[in-house]
Amino acid sequence: MRTISHFVNGQTLEGQSGRFGDVFNPNTGEVQARVALASAAELDAAVQLAAAAQVGWAATNPQRRARVMFEFKRLIERDMNALAEILSSEHGKVIADSKGDIQRGLEVIEFACGIPHVLKGDYTEGAGPGIDVYSMRQPLGVCAGITPFNFPAMIPMWMFGISIAVGNSFILKPSEKDPTVPVKLAELMMEAGLPAGVLNVVHGDKTAVDAILTHPLIRAVSFVGSSDIASYVYQTGTAHGKRVQAMGGAKNHGIVLPDADLDQVVKDLSGAAFGSAGERCMALPVVVPVGRKTGDELRERMVAEIETLKVGISTDAAAHYGPVVSAAHRAKIADYIRIGVEEGAELVVDGREFSLQGFENGFFIGPSLFDGVKKGMKTYQEEIFGPVLQIVRAESFEEALSLPSEHQYGNGVAIFTRNGRAAREFASRVNVGMVGINVPIPVPVAYHTFGGWKRSAFGDTNQHGVEGVKFYTKVKTITARWPEGEHEGDAFVIPTMK
Repeated sequence: MRTISHFVNGQTLEGQSGRFGDVFNPNTGEVQARVALASAAELDAAVQLAAAAQVGWAATNPQRRARVMFEFKRLIERDMNALAEILSSEHGKVIADSKGDIQRGLEVIEFACGIPHVLKGDYTEGAGPGIDVYSMRQPLGVCAGITPFNFPAMIPMWMFGISIAVGNSFILKPSEKDPTVPVKLAELMMEAGLPAGVLNVVHGDKTAVDAILTHPLIRAVSFVGSSDIASYVYQTGTAHGKRVQAMGGAKNHGIVLPDADLDQVVKDLSGAAFGSAGERCMALPVVVPVGRKTGDELRERMVAEIETLKVGISTDAAAHYGPVVSAAHRAKIADYIRIGVEEGAELVVDGREFSLQGFENGFFIGPSLFDGVKKGMKTYQEEIFGPVLQIVRAESFEEALSLPSEHQYGNGVAIFTRNGRAAREFASRVNVGMVGINVPIPVPVAYHTFGGWKRSAFGDTNQHGVEGVKFYTKVKTITARWPEGEHEGDAFVIPTMK
């Protein structure tokens, strides 16, 4: 059986702990590989090598660091199809979604190609008599990222792309459920010209996570996962003197006003709620139609739309989505559906009995639709993270606005309307970090920034964009005054290309 090893100091490194995790093929339910799980000592060895490599990398000028990013971008585009196939085989998402996963990460790499411009500091001439003041951004040292299973390409690139571009070295601890693509990304960075030790991939579970959070040489940690673990990561990391950005769970709402284009809304909801089997923190699992007429018509159209969805294996080009990542996760989703019924919500479409002929042992679950969901229900308050759409009806704009605003999560929200004034007011007042106006999944482009509010994010700095640059750098400010006159022997030397 194939063993997925660590990638440290530019080479494959076999695990020494004696512990391994199973990597499944979600389409068949079979174990296809095992992944090494690091000990604290193995994590420490990787950090020591990363710290040694960071010194020279930080001294490399930004243009040359950017050239590595340009070449990495070219290599990712060259290997897009192969990477997508590997990603789908371990995660279960269809190939089109896997390519989207890679592409959205690549957009942050494109942003990182412009790092010389973003790193420019401020300058004030004549702040006082003969005094100039200027600032510079410098790297922190060794940084780390702990990434989830649902985006094994995009989220690692969100993290290490910016961190490495500004001059840090990086320890990546990807999900042990789909660890191969992160290793491939590190190998491609080496092929692009990154020095050994600057990007390292260390696989593991809680043992590795705790070692990262407490290691004295790791200066910053970025995390994406569930809110409870995000809170733990933030509290533990900051208690050990680290910068921490920890992105948690979500329960994103789609508000549908009576004047919305329902044809477009239904298509948007279908992709946003059921695409990638709902395993996205920016999925849209709650729809809030305003008014009975809007709600009844939306329900009718959604039922018809769901009937057109095809669930298939990840390599089926006609499939809208594939299996979920594990049997345990499938069981968790099914249990939430059971709870929803017990709470009194109406299960309009039940996807629990779905089975794909020839792949009966795969981790498949069909699309489900609830109506009559109330805000006090557990299934509304918690993140299901599966292909389940809940209809929560509202009688007015104000009631619809209050639902996402008062929810424990505040990652994303969308409003569907033709009314510009209503959309503007909603965007201004809603207590959520990212807002879409007739855009169902409002993930910002790479040169803006990604981050939610409330229990969707812990820490003060968001992912990627200029916020990401701030997170992975520290500011140094210099106040300079030069005495009049010249010293004998001083000479002006033109820099060489050496």
